[in-house]
Amino acid sequence: MRSWLFVPGDSERKLVRAFEAGADILILDLEDSVAESRKAVARALVREAATDAPSPVAVRINPLDGPHAQADIEAVIAAKPAIVVLPKCEAGRDVTRLSALLAVAEAEAGIAHGATRIMAIATETAASLFGLGTYAGASARLLALAWGMEDLSTALAATRTRTDAGALTAPYALARTLCLAGAHAAGVAPLDTVHTAVRDGAALVAESAQAAADGFFGKMAIHPAQVPIINDAFTPSAQALAEARRIVAAFAADPDAGVLSLDGRMVDRPHLENARRLLARAAPLDSGRLAPEA
Repeated sequence: MRSWLFVPGDSERKLVRAFEAGADILILDLEDSVAESRKAVARALVREAATDAPSPVAVRINPLDGPHAQADIEAVIAAKPAIVVLPKCEAGRDVTRLSALLAVAEAEAGIAHGATRIMAIATETAASLFGLGTYAGASARLLALAWGMEDLSTALAATRTRTDAGALTAPYALARTLCLAGAHAAGVAPLDTVHTAVRDGAALVAESAQAAADGFFGKMAIHPAQVPIINDAFTPSAQALAEARRIVAAFAADPDAGVLSLDGRMVDRPHLENARRLLARAAPLDSGRLAPEA
């Protein structure tokens, strides 16, 4: 689940073409990209697209406290989207609440309990920054946490989110770090925010590489051209996978060891854990499975 591509839910043309982009997950959007007057149209189009989807899709519903979330869920769950994306999520309690709503909708649609997973965008309000340590145990449905900058900048009345050199300013660097830590603490996949300069491929390459190095497992996208760059950045290299297999094999051969020497360098249990995680993340890419990656 490296690339998560947003697609406006009320554009039939974009919904059809989006499946050609190569994204691991398409996010069929019912929230920000859809005007109030088009919500009902978008629900119908998204339900149709999810029903006929050749690969796993997510549906971003509207915020739970708004007037549209319940109608969104009722309209799309029968189409069996793999994931529901929850915007404006402020704490684990919101994931728990959505999970309960999904359980009812699944039962009414004759879908297996728990079949629908959740990805939460968890830094879009000021209050959300104080809730990023609350997601552990919120719901077995929770698959990933993402951080978002655009809505947060509005909530904080910011006039900029980056320095003149392109680095995140302090509030957004903090939100990014808290999301990363919160996701790992909850045992789910951390996802990096969208890159809004769609024509600046070089900046996206650098940003994606940094996110992967910092411990994010994937990144959201807003344009099909961003997908190959993101996929490349978050695909473990053959060399890294080979090294991980060697570390796992070395500890398997000596299971009581706490520290081993491999090619003249020390490897210990944290190296083993990282190797196992890397191999687990690569497995869904090989098999096409939808699985947690943390």
